[in-house]
Amino acid sequence: MAATTPPVLGTLESALYAEDLDAATIFWRDVMGLQPFQTVPGRHVFFRVAPAQVLLVFNPAATEQPPKPDARLPVPPHGARGPGHFCLAVAPGHLDAWREHLAARGIAIEADFRWPNGARSIYLRDPAGNSIELADPAIWG
Repeated sequence: MAATTPPVLGTLESALYAEDLDAATIFWRDVMGLQPFQTVPGRHVFFRVAPAQVLLVFNPAATEQPPKPDARLPVPPHGARGPGHFCLAVAPGHLDAWREHLAARGIAIEADFRWPNGARSIYLRDPAGNSIELADPAIWG
C-alpha cells in the first residue's frame, strides 16, 4: 500500500524574531502598514498580513523558554537569533510606489533588481536586521 501525504492549504503564519518589540511594532504598523491584533508586552506582537495570513514577531528571549507546567497553551519553546527573511507579495505596478514610500521614511533599499524571468524584488531591513523583501509574485511563477 502506497502512503500519500495529506494536503496542506498554504502558509498560515510566518515568524520573525526581534528583541525590541516596540521598534518592530512601529516598523510593521507605521512603515509597512500591517495592523497588530495581538500583543503580549515583552513576548510578541502579531500582525494581520491578509485574510488567513499572519506575521508573528517574537522576542526570542521570551519564546525560548519552555511553557510552565500549568500553561493554558503549552506552545513548545522556539526562537531564532540573527537575521531572518520575510517576503510580501506586491503587485508589480506598486513596487515603485513602495520604493518612494520607503525612501520618504528614511528606509534604505538594500537591493532592487529583476530576476531572470523579469519579476522584480526590493529588499530592505527591519529594525531587528531581518531581510524584508517586497516582490512581484511572478518570481515563483
